Amino acid sequence: MQLNGKVAVVTGAGRGLGQAYAKALAAAGAAVVVNDLDVELAEETVKAIQNAGGTAVAEGSAIGSTEAADAIVAKAVEEFGRLDIMVTNAGVLRDRSLLKMEDADFDLVVQTHLRGTFTCGRAAAKQFKEQGGNGRLILIGSPAGQRASFGQTGYTASKAGIVGLVRTWAAELERSGSTVNAVIPVALTRMVATIPGMAELVEKADRGEPIPAEVRATGLGTPDDVAGLVVFLASDEAAGITGQAIGAGGDRIAIWSHPSEVVAEVREGGWSADALAEAFPTTFQPHLQAFKPDTVPGVPEGK
Repeated sequence: MQLNGKVAVVTGAGRGLGQAYAKALAAAGAAVVVNDLDVELAEETVKAIQNAGGTAVAEGSAIGSTEAADAIVAKAVEEFGRLDIMVTNAGVLRDRSLLKMEDADFDLVVQTHLRGTFTCGRAAAKQFKEQGGNGRLILIGSPAGQRASFGQTGYTASKAGIVGLVRTWAAELERSGSTVNAVIPVALTRMVATIPGMAELVEKADRGEPIPAEVRATGLGTPDDVAGLVVFLASDEAAGITGQAIGAGGDRIAIWSHPSEVVAEVREGGWSADALAEAFPTTFQPHLQAFKPDTVPGVPEGK
């Protein structure tokens, strides 16, 4: 898989998954703008890329504002002449259950994840249009945005919203040849280390020790296990793939479904509350959807 001549931006690429995406894109031949609020971490990622023979520069904008998004895209154009790939990975966590969630915590998470994805996606799409289309928007979602994730109000709302952006933007940019997809990653990162029972596996991954096969088979591995999907979606080979949410982790790849009606009934004159009470147990109740599946691949129930 070659990305020679391509230019990519990866937000939040100072460590973890973002760093793995940036390194993999550079290894495939792309020039990479490595964004991170912690510029020292971004520079460390750049140094690692350069030491491996790749091309990269650091950028330190705080993701969320229009000004930051425009600055990141401008950096790519100034340094490398164009932009072909935008990976919106930057994010923060402020986990609190609903009754304990404060406005500032909710706003920060939404500002970084959802608004940051919007502003960076818009800035990239404008640049793609100037270049004649055929760009790649790769938005980073989460299993938390696909199903219940206790204590993560702002995070789940943002990640669910990001997948919604994928479907809308894919339709809007289809004519120009640009694609928009979501990656739904599961990996042993410092964020996962806070989940009960996961710290030991994260430490094992950090030490470079192999992850047990039975764990990898459930869909839980290292950030590098997700990076191949990002490189593929950024490539010309993925030109016909758009509007999708694709899960990756460990030894698993999965396609997430789009929301759709599971049952519908028509009643002449409409549905009164009494009519619903009569029909619901037999007509609708059997089709109600589980909001908290028994298991999430690689993650304990409740997260």
